[in-house]
Amino acid sequence: MTEDDLNSPPDRTRHTGGDALREHEVRTALLDLLAEVGTVTATEAAARLGHSSGLCSFHLRQLARHGHIEEAPHHGGRARPWRLKQNSPHPGASTEKQFGDLARGLEDESWQRWLAQRDHAPAEWRHDEAFSAIAYLTPEEMSRVADTIRRVLAPYQDREQRPLARPDGARPMALITRLFPLLPHAADEADQA
Repeated sequence: MTEDDLNSPPDRTRHTGGDALREHEVRTALLDLLAEVGTVTATEAAARLGHSSGLCSFHLRQLARHGHIEEAPHHGGRARPWRLKQNSPHPGASTEKQFGDLARGLEDESWQRWLAQRDHAPAEWRHDEAFSAIAYLTPEEMSRVADTIRRVLAPYQDREQRPLARPDGARPMALITRLFPLLPHAADEADQA
């Protein structure tokens, strides 16, 4: 337990699945960071948040103990990457929705920050690649498309935990894919009746 834990007001709690964890500035920042970057070690979190790695490690373990995060798969070594809990033992739609809303909010915020600041980026980085499409798919085809995108991105995934695997000049990129069915508008349904 840290001095911050002892001095935090006792009435501020975060409830999920019956397991309560007091809100804490560092834990909140860690959850936000994980939602933004996917996985992070205590050392990486410390560098990004300006805290000690020991403090970040303590709070990451607390978040894991209370079921908010879990260890991410990694290949040996001492580095211990963490990620938001993928498969909650008590999946609550509200908790999943909160993390989904948080992730989409961070995506939108990052996009707006890029648009506002791209003119200040080095010339070779002043462009982005964005596209959208509408395709008529079955649920199985939608799953295959998602799996294909994951396979295409797989060779680049380990660069988050392995900085030495990053080529010179590589920067973190937001890669956002959303596959969802387009629902008819109420007026369209009335016209078809």
